[in-house]
Amino acid sequence: MALPQQFLEALRANLSVSQVVGRRVKLTRKGHEFVGLCPFHNENTPSFTVNDAKGFYHCFGCGAHGDILSFHMQIDGDSFIEAARRLAEEAGIPMPEQSREQRAAEHRRLERLQILDLATSWYQARLRAPEGRPALDYLRARGLDQSALDAFRIGYAPGGRGQLAAALAEEGVSVNELIDIGLLKRAEGGGAPRDYFFDRVIIPIADSRGRVIAFGGRALGDRQPKYLNSPDNPLFHKGENLYNEDRAKAATREHGQILVVEGYMDVIALDQGGFQNAVAPLGTAVTEHQLKRLWRLTGEPVMCFDGDNAGQRAALRAAERALPLLQAGKSLRFVALPEGEDPDSLIRARGAGAIRMLIKSARPLVDLIWRAEIQARKLDTPERRAGLEKALGDRAAAIADNQVQWQYKSEFRRRMRDLLPRRREPQHSSGIGLSTRGDVGGAQASQERALLALLVNQPWLFEHRAEDLNELTLQTPAYNQMLQRIREFLAVTQELDTATLERHLIASGLEEGLRAATSPMVYRQASFAAPGAAPEEAAKALDDILTRHGKDKLKADRVAAAQDLARMWNDENDSRLRHIIQEEIGGG
Repeated sequence: MALPQQFLEALRANLSVSQVVGRRVKLTRKGHEFVGLCPFHNENTPSFTVNDAKGFYHCFGCGAHGDILSFHMQIDGDSFIEAARRLAEEAGIPMPEQSREQRAAEHRRLERLQILDLATSWYQARLRAPEGRPALDYLRARGLDQSALDAFRIGYAPGGRGQLAAALAEEGVSVNELIDIGLLKRAEGGGAPRDYFFDRVIIPIADSRGRVIAFGGRALGDRQPKYLNSPDNPLFHKGENLYNEDRAKAATREHGQILVVEGYMDVIALDQGGFQNAVAPLGTAVTEHQLKRLWRLTGEPVMCFDGDNAGQRAALRAAERALPLLQAGKSLRFVALPEGEDPDSLIRARGAGAIRMLIKSARPLVDLIWRAEIQARKLDTPERRAGLEKALGDRAAAIADNQVQWQYKSEFRRRMRDLLPRRREPQHSSGIGLSTRGDVGGAQASQERALLALLVNQPWLFEHRAEDLNELTLQTPAYNQMLQRIREFLAVTQELDTATLERHLIASGLEEGLRAATSPMVYRQASFAAPGAAPEEAAKALDDILTRHGKDKLKADRVAAAQDLARMWNDENDSRLRHIIQEEIGGG
């Protein structure tokens, strides 16, 4: 429905932006504007401004921008028409007259929502009935308590045919209406329509305002498909909605973070464990529409997919889908779950602390793309290295935003310089460090083995410098994989002992790397890494390693920035080099 410009101007004239926004945000006048904490992301210092004279709000932190209509659309998930209707009622302005077709379409939409709500209540009642006992037992075994069943309105579709249609017929709902919204389907070859869901746990799917628009059904037993979503219908489009978005919005605004997991049960398990800010795509790879919905809630959603191969492929597909859409402040971060785990199993086995540790170690999208490319190829010939460089260039070229594309190309060039063997100047320093450049087969690999031995023999050190170790990337691929496995293990276990950690690394297929890192030769060169080293000596050695690594990384960044400036002299390159030099000076 198109709305006349005169009507929209009347809304804006009768309702100021500060009046509408002020009901959700505590605003303080500052000159000709109002300021407050942004409702769209978590912040401690106000960066959100409202200007009544210009008729808009703007956040300098996350980039949120709009007028009174877009405010309701962003914060409540209203459609344009829903936002206009809500504001018109508040301002006492009648909505423009709708055509007969528009009134009929709106009436059908409201009827469909009412039918789906009736169906939800009927499914819930079936779960509590004797016929729903197997489904209830299954849900209890999965750890769902009554509060979760009620909060998510979970129900059961019985195995007997025609029961839903008969029950809703008493409410005046026709068979054709049930077919229209995907609760019945026409039988092939004619005959009576059949239930779309039968003998399945029923999980309602709501829109961003909490209104049920579809269902997900989980089969009991081994029947396939295990999960079945409602077909697309006038209210529901699978690739455009997110499960639990309505409930996750408030928690996301409070914490500034949203978790994206694979399935319904992951969302519900996380919710029970205190993470109300989790959503899930609906049985498909994350779509462009879903990414845009996520970015309306926060700048960097955390993708938390299963630790198996399928989960890692899903993470890479999400990264590839996001690349063309990236903008300044709009990206993704990725959590690496332990192999064989999903968020549901992990939180039940290890508790909320394990999830928090994993979220803290989430890696940026650029890391995922980089790892995917270097793990997919050997780099032992110039042609193969050129292939890696081309593949990375193609990845960056997919980014539409010129500024972000430039940053990715620059980052990939830096990593290529760090990764590839090159002639090195003689090393005169006797200090301990992890150079970000040079031949990973020589002194650097030896230093990396010493670091790994240090962490294996003194795993408590991970908590001592967790943030820095989570940011660290080793240049020897096998050792970097080992460091990643150590990070994953220590993030989800309370058993910080060497023997348990060694068993985990061996079970992960890293026995050869473990032997290399903990060999007597390593201990002769780095006594601080030996099993019996004094804790204070080990802690000082780790501090020295990480300090040197930070300096080496800044140096490599400075060289890369200087080269970029020499190739293209502009304000951006000049500013970047000056910033890095200031960091080096400030770091001492």
